[in-house]
Amino acid sequence: MNYFQNFKEDISEIPLPKKFTFPFYYEPHPLAKIAVKEVQEYLENQSDFKHNFGLNSDSKELAIGKMFGVLIVKNKQNEIGYLAAFSGKLADKSLPKKFVPPVFNMRTDGSFYLKGEEEINQINAQLTILKRDPTYLKLQKSLQKIIKNVEIDLSQERRKLKVQKVERKARKKIGKSTLGDYDYDSLKKKLIQESFNDQFYYKELQEYYEDKIHKKRAVVAVYEDKIRWLKKQRKEKSNYLQQTLFSKYAFLNQEKEKVSLVTIFKNPKVKPPAGSGECSAPKLLNHAFLNNLTPICMAEFWWGKSPNSAIRKHKNYYPACQSRCKPILNHMLKGIKMDANLLLVNLAEKQDLEIIYEDAALIVVNKPTEFLSVPGKDITDSVYTRIKQKFPDATGPLIVHRLDMSTSGIMVLTKTKEANTILQSQFINRTIKKRYVALLDGNLTENKGSIKLPLRVDLEDRPKQLVDFKFGKNAETKWEIIKRENNKTSIYFYPITGRTHQLRVHAAHKDGLNIPIVGDDLYGTKENRLHLHAEFIEFSHPLTNKTICFTVAADFLKKKLTFQNF
Repeated sequence: MNYFQNFKEDISEIPLPKKFTFPFYYEPHPLAKIAVKEVQEYLENQSDFKHNFGLNSDSKELAIGKMFGVLIVKNKQNEIGYLAAFSGKLADKSLPKKFVPPVFNMRTDGSFYLKGEEEINQINAQLTILKRDPTYLKLQKSLQKIIKNVEIDLSQERRKLKVQKVERKARKKIGKSTLGDYDYDSLKKKLIQESFNDQFYYKELQEYYEDKIHKKRAVVAVYEDKIRWLKKQRKEKSNYLQQTLFSKYAFLNQEKEKVSLVTIFKNPKVKPPAGSGECSAPKLLNHAFLNNLTPICMAEFWWGKSPNSAIRKHKNYYPACQSRCKPILNHMLKGIKMDANLLLVNLAEKQDLEIIYEDAALIVVNKPTEFLSVPGKDITDSVYTRIKQKFPDATGPLIVHRLDMSTSGIMVLTKTKEANTILQSQFINRTIKKRYVALLDGNLTENKGSIKLPLRVDLEDRPKQLVDFKFGKNAETKWEIIKRENNKTSIYFYPITGRTHQLRVHAAHKDGLNIPIVGDDLYGTKENRLHLHAEFIEFSHPLTNKTICFTVAADFLKKKLTFQNF
């Protein structure tokens, strides 16, 4: 079937890009933007499939937003059109004609996947019956009751033994002062025997209760052994099913070289992440190569309600994911000339690092945006390397704290190990006062507040961060509105903790301010820069112990630099 779609809009005057889109960091080409607009118009009005994207508050079905993608292609007739795809599956499991099919359709009638899925479902049904069995539940309850009563009884017995021990000690003391040697020796022997008897009794009582619990556990174990066996069976079948599925997913490149997921993810100890091959980008490229279509450029966007952990905004553009897509796309795009990877471009190269204060212990700089605090994996140029070159005699680690690459503003460094230790202690004890200023991409209705959303790194899409209440680290930010103007909100941030991307995530996440910072290319929309700036810092000087503070205004708010020594 031909999924090639002609543009509704006249594109004849739009020049084609010279190179293909670098899928992990890009600004959509005008052709991609037009294709996205047409797909979004279709999504707003379609009746081809049923899926709750969370845009209709009346729907009672589970809301799940999805990533969509477009691939601009040229066919054999040199016509320019586009392909469209969605990541994963739709709720009704349909394959609408608007979108290219999956690389491998696991839900074909009679497929190994459906058979395996049915077997797993049967195991799940057996597990449910066992776990809800009235006899099993009654036995569990009885066992827990016995364990609780035994602990109470033994605890009481231990307290009794302690009292008796104290009493024996008192009798021994009195006997020593009132009895003769013979009677005192007799008393000691009697007391030792009483102690032995008490201990023997307690041990006998313990063994009696242990035997009682053991017999009850043995009856419960009949059910639990069956449950463990079924879970083992389920795990084995699931692993086999997943591995077989990975072998069925095979991807083409422009040379028609077909490689499976098992081969792409070469390390046998590392399984392909769940959902690998189901993202829109691999689907689009595979269909293009399969049908002799030439890829020109692409773009992906989110449609629907934001997820609970990751930050995805309705209609916003997003790059391909790192963990699932990057290994696959490395194969699929082999030999295709792509735009430069801007993540590897040293944007700090032509920027100066302004030193705003220096003394025997401290160096305070105004870090520009897109300037690393410390050397990165691919770019070594950084605040650290610049300061190390300028002050070769400085000792210790220099760096006290960091700013995100895209965040501008005040950074404090030290010339000595001693000064570094003292300032580090102030950061750890949270005695240092910091204030950031930012420009939000929308109107914030409240005037002030605080955000508590725990964060952790997105293991599938580094360096992005996720909100995770189970495994995330505590992250807290206080904020205060400066002003609202032209559908933008300028704001002060007061970070209580210092997690990676904390302010950016707290601003953009639906449970935070739900308004990204202007120019946030990870959690919002890319512009000329990230409008986030470390404007103010106050701390105790490591040598004088006097309070010292600095203020450097953001270039997007146009204020002056100030320094104050109290």
